[in-house]
Amino acid sequence: MTRFALTIEYDGRPFMGWQRQSHGPSVQQALEEAVTRITGEEAAVHGAGRTDAGVHAIAMRAHVDIEKAIRPFRLMEALNAQLRPAPVAVLACAEVADDWHARFSCIGRAYEYRIVNRRAPLTWDKGLSWQFAKPLDAGAMHGAAQALVGRHDFTTFRSVHCQAESPVKTLDRISVSRHGDEIIIETAARSFLHHQVRSMVGCLSMVGEGKWSARDLKAALDAADRKALGLNAPPDGLYFVEAKYP
Repeated sequence: MTRFALTIEYDGRPFMGWQRQSHGPSVQQALEEAVTRITGEEAAVHGAGRTDAGVHAIAMRAHVDIEKAIRPFRLMEALNAQLRPAPVAVLACAEVADDWHARFSCIGRAYEYRIVNRRAPLTWDKGLSWQFAKPLDAGAMHGAAQALVGRHDFTTFRSVHCQAESPVKTLDRISVSRHGDEIIIETAARSFLHHQVRSMVGCLSMVGEGKWSARDLKAALDAADRKALGLNAPPDGLYFVEAKYP
């Protein structure tokens, strides 16, 4: 039995999320079915994160155990051939130790959220960014966001369906920057709550629009109450970008 680490890119639009679902296709299902077609084995693919429906990944990490003798490059090529035409690609594949786990060995995760701040409708970026028509002040958003850094009770920014044992998380970093019409929100933490990034982005958009002040955002955080949430951003602009390991 050999354990392989995978680096995966995907467009989340056709999927119900990373994790297998009874009511629609998932990225995990697409990968597991591809492995079965290649090896004849029923293998489980474990991911570093569990992205929601419509959320994308630039570099999701995962692992799979395979009994059949196969080299990493051959497995990567075979997976990419079997995954077509689904918008999923295996970017890298390597043998790892039996105790390496994509999820439990991970010590840090990073997400990026993309907003296209313009009135004109999206064409190339439709479903891949959040179009926000009203002008946003990225500087104000960045300044207000710094109140979220550190260890806090993030109940306000947590989905009611979140299965995490505790709402307390440590946000290592969050930044907001403008690049022409595009606003990029970058976040990093050991782990995130369900909908945490989308909820933070939604509230930051209210700051950028002038509906909320930095003090309002801090008050929402301190409330530790989902009812204090201003807005939950759509999944379109969210990307899993990095998983860190020792």
